[in-house]
Amino acid sequence: MSCLHWAKLGLFAGGVLFGTAGIKILSSKDAKKCYTNATAAVLRAKDCVMETVTNVRENCDDILNDAKDINAERSAADAEAVIADAAPESAEE
Repeated sequence: MSCLHWAKLGLFAGGVLFGTAGIKILSSKDAKKCYTNATAAVLRAKDCVMETVTNVRENCDDILNDAKDINAERSAADAEAVIADAAPESAEE
């Protein structure tokens, strides 16, 4: 029992020591420089991704507009075909 008590106390002390050292390491000047550089890299990547997204969005808008034009032309051609088919029937009567 006594050994178990000392083991738990040792683990607690080790955790406190590791936590304190970890905080010192994470808040050091070199670590902050590393965080700053990593953040700058992420921002550059974000700009690149957003530029690509903008290009894709513009291309999709162009495709959508072209598709709408094609459908409008087809609808007009179909309407003319219906009118042309209906005209001879009414002339024959």
